Amino acid sequence: MNKISLIGCGRWGTFLGWYAANYCGYDVDMYDIPTSPNFIELRDTRKNPYLNLSDNMFLHDNLSAVLANDVIIVSIGCQYFRGLCKELNSYNLAGKTFLLAMKGLEEPTATTMFDIMRQEINQDIHIATLGGPGHVQDYMKGVPSCAVIDSDEEAVKERLINMFSSELIRFYYGADLKGNQVGAALKNVIGLAAGILDGLEWYGLKGALMARAPVEVGRLIEYMGGNPRTAYGLAHLGDYEATLFSKHSHNRTFGEKFAKGEDFGKLAEGVPTLKAVKQIADSKGIDMPICQALYSAIYEKADIKSTIKAMFERDLKREF
Repeated sequence: MNKISLIGCGRWGTFLGWYAANYCGYDVDMYDIPTSPNFIELRDTRKNPYLNLSDNMFLHDNLSAVLANDVIIVSIGCQYFRGLCKELNSYNLAGKTFLLAMKGLEEPTATTMFDIMRQEINQDIHIATLGGPGHVQDYMKGVPSCAVIDSDEEAVKERLINMFSSELIRFYYGADLKGNQVGAALKNVIGLAAGILDGLEWYGLKGALMARAPVEVGRLIEYMGGNPRTAYGLAHLGDYEATLFSKHSHNRTFGEKFAKGEDFGKLAEGVPTLKAVKQIADSKGIDMPICQALYSAIYEKADIKSTIKAMFERDLKREF
């Protein structure tokens, strides 16, 4: 097999296609809806602000054109994924492998992308998820990083890791499918908090945020059926540098601009994921003070300074 497919031509998806084409040697068939600004830019110029398409990358505006290949990477907005799955289910997908590269939970159901695909596609397919740190801008400079691939099938993990490993990205075998997805989604939410601290110039509290957040995220992972220790792995804590500190992080930048009263204007997956987390935490009684405070500030327009300050003060009794 020397061809794979990609659904979603945004910043991250296009990079994954470029990576597969240039580091792994595959021809890559790429699809996005024909009205997508990202797709139009690539179609008209063969480039985006981050990279140039190589000759072995092929653009298609028809979904069926990219479903002939056995392995399909998916990278679209999490809130649109269920609709895509409903559309995919009308095609013959038997035996195909999907690698889901999105990091988020569906709002309002708090459902993972893996579970959405299992719910909507009643065919014999294989599904894996991709998590861990890395920004397109850094990868394009040759800065190496690590990532984790997880699945409910060991053979699928092994196949994809063998297909996509290179000197640029080292892939680890995931051991907690639910926990890695929840952790990857929630690191975006914690990125919002980090950005707000940057916007307030309360940099000294980012260390406290990093110490407390995995504990909180572990509670949600455990409730959803995963191992709370996964919050300390690559998909969550391992992604903090890229999400809580990097200038390239959409979630951190959203939070910073929000704290300054400015509009970010780009997709930050942590924002809808935050709403889903708030709903499940409230309904199930899960103690998640960081997420509760963020929700109050972002969705209920509570005073940012007093809300964020109170979030840290409530935990001043005992650290453990």
